[in-house]
Parts: sequence; structure tokens; C-alpha cells
Amino acid sequence: MFSLPELEAAAALVHRHMTPTAQLNWPTLSARSGATIWVKHENHAPTGAFKVRGGITFIDWLQRKHPDARGIITATRGNHGQSQARAARAAGLRAMIYVPQGNAIEKNAAMRAFGAELVEFGNDYDAAREEALRMAEHEGLFFVPPYHTELVRGVATYALEFLKACPDLQTIYVPIGCGSGIAGVISARDALGHPAEVVGVVSENAQTAKLSAEAGLPIATETAHTFADGIAVRVPVPEALAVYGPGAARIISVSDDEVAEAIRIYVKDTHNLAEGAGAAPLAALMSERERMAGKTIGLILCGGNLDSDWLIEVLRGRTPTSL
Repeated sequence: MFSLPELEAAAALVHRHMTPTAQLNWPTLSARSGATIWVKHENHAPTGAFKVRGGITFIDWLQRKHPDARGIITATRGNHGQSQARAARAAGLRAMIYVPQGNAIEKNAAMRAFGAELVEFGNDYDAAREEALRMAEHEGLFFVPPYHTELVRGVATYALEFLKACPDLQTIYVPIGCGSGIAGVISARDALGHPAEVVGVVSENAQTAKLSAEAGLPIATETAHTFADGIAVRVPVPEALAVYGPGAARIISVSDDEVAEAIRIYVKDTHNLAEGAGAAPLAALMSERERMAGKTIGLILCGGNLDSDWLIEVLRGRTPTSL
């Protein structure tokens, strides 16, 4: 998808705006899983999630290719919106962000703090996305899709950092929402000629990516009810499917209970906060720990933006109710 020089150029741009995130080996996680575990800490990024990288590269591209753009409009469950608002406002552009009704309160507050004009619409992400697309022309704003070459090129820089720092990785677990994260991992792996297998992770309540990859064509689901809101997607992105369909070794699903337990494990073993999507890779590894025993594994902790009310529920041993 990208050449190594293209990814290195993206990394140089991204690193002008943020420092590389850490990749840490946690012996406690390794002992628990029976594998050597390295965690890529995108929860330590400036917005608390990996999406910040794509915002940097996308807004840079927008200003070069569409210098007359007055601003952007997009839809999100939170992390993509923070990324786009942060980069757009820094460039002096307007940022209108659509979220579904009942979206995470603290993610909404963070987007507003980054300068977003926030609009709540619809019952889920896909309904909010459709409305944002409809309103783009009316508002005179550039629509930012959930998946775009420049978004992926920026996102791929975390995988470039990870694979260069940890060349012995055999398997990398990465969550799938709209697909930019896993496409970035696959792109960096292929550009480096690295042999690691990539395993995608979805919620058992939002399996559009898994069903689509297995069928070889886009398959939407009627609902996507999971508190792991970063992967609560019911309509697949065809361009992303074209990358992770053939590029992932497999895609597995995890339950909300497994995700909640993985959040607890991260807190106990590393004192790091993972949101639902960020904990899903660890949940997937724990479900495959016999298969992965003795291997060197990478986990993408893609974000730590979990609302405090949900965190309290999780730490009390419960599983939050999804939107």
C-alpha cells in the first residue's frame, strides 16, 4: 500500500508534532499469557489514542491539495474526532464533528476542548457519518471519511515504530473499527518485509469486519452494540476491507465481558488505562493463549479514553452497558 520511503516521510511529519510512543515489555502480562508480550502504548499519544497521527497527515494533505478548504466535517465515536479537531484547529480551520446520541461524555468534552463544534445525531456511528456527509456541502466543509490514504499513512507510523523497535514480533493483535489501524499495521509490515502475522480483533456484537473478510465482500450488520465504542461499527469500509481481508492472518471476535476483564488486567498488571477497543487485542490474546504460548506477541493498546463511569463499573467487576 505504501513504500518504506512514503512511511518514513509520514513519520518525519508526525514526529514534528508528537514524540514516538513507547513499546514496553510487561513481565506481568507475559507471565499471565505464557508469551513474551510487547505493548504499543498509543494510549500515551497526545489525544490518548493512535488516531492523532492520521489527523496530522490528513490536515497537512488537505492544506496542500485543497488550500481553499475552510474547515472539515466528520463523524466519530471520539478518537478520530479529537484527532481531526486538534489538527484542524491548529491549522486555523473549522472542525464540525458529528457523534451519535448518547456518545461517551468525556470523549465529547475532549473534542470540544480541542475546538470541535460537536453535533449529536442518530443512534450509532454509521447514522452520524451519513448525516455528516449530507451536511458537508451545506456547511461548505471538507468531509473527512473514516478511511483515507492520508489517514492510513499517518496511522501506519505507529506500526513502523513498533516493528523497527521490536523486530522479533511474531504476531500482532490489532482492533478493527473502520480499519485504518489494522491497514496501517499491514502496510508497515509489508513495507518493511517483516514476517509478523497480523490478527484483527472485533467485538462479537459488531462483527462486520470479520464477516466481510470471511465472505470476501462487504457485509453490514443491523446493530453494533458494544461498550468498546472504537470498534462499534456496523458497515464495513470497502477500501479497508481490501487491505485487511487478504492481509490479516485471521480475524477473531471477543465478548464485552472479555474486554472488560482485559481492561482490569491492564490496570492490575501495568497500571495503564485501556478503553474497550484498546483492550480488545489483549482479550483476543487471552482467548488464544494456548496457541500463542512461547511466542513473541505485539498488542496494540490503541487508546485509553474510557469514561470514568465505565471504568468504575469495570473495576467493580461488571461489564458496562453499550450505547
